Amino acid sequence: MISTLVSSLIGLVRTKYIAYLFGSSMDADAFNAAFVLPDMILYFLVGGAASVTFVTMLTRYRNAGREAEAERSLSVILTTMLLVLGSAIVLAEILAPYYVKWWFDGFSPEKIALCVRLTRILLPGPLFFFAGGLLGSVLLVRKQFTIQAITPLIYNLGTIIGGLLLVKKIGVSSLALGTTAGAFCGPFLLNWIFVRRAGTRIQPMLSWKDDGLREWVKLSLPLIVGVSLVTADSWIISHFASSTNGAISLLNYAKRLFAAPYAMLAQAAGAATMPFFASLWSKGKRFEFATGVADSVSRVVSMGFLLASGLMAMALPLVDLLFRGGRFSRGDAGGFAVYFSIFCLSMFLWSAQTIYARAFYAAGNTFTPMVAGTIVTIVSLPIYAGLFHWQGATGLAIASDIGITLQTVTLALLLHQRRMVSLASLDYEEIGRCLLAAVAAGGAVWLVFSLGMRVLMHALHRSAGATSRLGDLMVLVAGSALWVAVAWLVLERMGSALPRVVWKRLGLAR
Repeated sequence: MISTLVSSLIGLVRTKYIAYLFGSSMDADAFNAAFVLPDMILYFLVGGAASVTFVTMLTRYRNAGREAEAERSLSVILTTMLLVLGSAIVLAEILAPYYVKWWFDGFSPEKIALCVRLTRILLPGPLFFFAGGLLGSVLLVRKQFTIQAITPLIYNLGTIIGGLLLVKKIGVSSLALGTTAGAFCGPFLLNWIFVRRAGTRIQPMLSWKDDGLREWVKLSLPLIVGVSLVTADSWIISHFASSTNGAISLLNYAKRLFAAPYAMLAQAAGAATMPFFASLWSKGKRFEFATGVADSVSRVVSMGFLLASGLMAMALPLVDLLFRGGRFSRGDAGGFAVYFSIFCLSMFLWSAQTIYARAFYAAGNTFTPMVAGTIVTIVSLPIYAGLFHWQGATGLAIASDIGITLQTVTLALLLHQRRMVSLASLDYEEIGRCLLAAVAAGGAVWLVFSLGMRVLMHALHRSAGATSRLGDLMVLVAGSALWVAVAWLVLERMGSALPRVVWKRLGLAR
């Protein structure tokens, strides 16, 4: 979690840098939209969680002492899919103008041309992400998690370095070049180096009869033919937001800021627990599997409530302090803060579905979540369309929350129905305590901020820019102190175990 937090902070620096250079301009919209086609290729050709299915396979091979067979299958899968992906990317390079004009139908001709150029630069990325994800599976099964937290850091630094070196010469294209270089150096190259250090040897190899390839295709095919709202959410938002100048950029920035605490809370937990769940299932320990999943969900939901309340209560000064500057104006910060607050409402749901989805993958069942995710995505499309036409970009953020609610509830009910993870196993008492503490602490900060701190911040904002930032910082420090005090008091009075755990982790209690 600590490593993921550091990577997320670098990701925020990357987002801040992009916002500083281009704000919510045409360049920013085109750059953010250019990621959609590469993401679609990666998702629909190899599955959004294809590396996760490989973790399940490797865990079983490792437990059975069949590591040589696993190494051969890794070589075959890598070789085969790199050929498939490479062919698809060449085709996408040719068809990019037609795709951009169709998917982003609200773009002007000038914005379409820019988006096409940026898309073509970013298209090799799926090759590096797929290969790196598959190689990273080897390290995850060996319980080596650090590299998976470092690779996003290098990826994000690539974008920043590309901009620093080339932005004055080639503009926003420098960010795309740096992003592709970061994808090669981080997700692919770093995993490749450490996999070789671990003793795994990979050779170019084609064998359509390889049992590992067949099993991997069988597990990954449901992920390829279906679609999950977890991934499609950003695609759908970009499609509708293309008709509003700046909306793609601001919604994208808000998602990235939201992703920082979410990644620390849920994605790190999901990556760490996946091999553990897979091991329990492969050994037939069904009770331990069920309680492990339920405990993990209870914890991330509880922490999701607490995190969201603090972030929502202080969204405006947080966004203003972190992002305002350069071409990112105070007006941009206001819209950004609204979208960010709406996304935070669903943090506990995003966190829970991460664990629930991995419970299915660990059990070797990718078909059920695929069908469920596809149905939820189809059902959600008119919700996005209706709320966009009613409330514009704000409606898209609301629709995102509704969609992830449907996704999470569906996965939870399916696990319960199949007697894999009972809904009764969740720690509702602790979840309730944390929810009450979140409401009390967030409400207290919002109330004080509304009555007093906002006046102070507004007064300081009329002064110089540095003083304005000082006002944001003062609000954040005071608000954070108040939030911690109220949340801690409520949790203590309600008998929550969380304060004791925190004290113990800090070494202040036995």
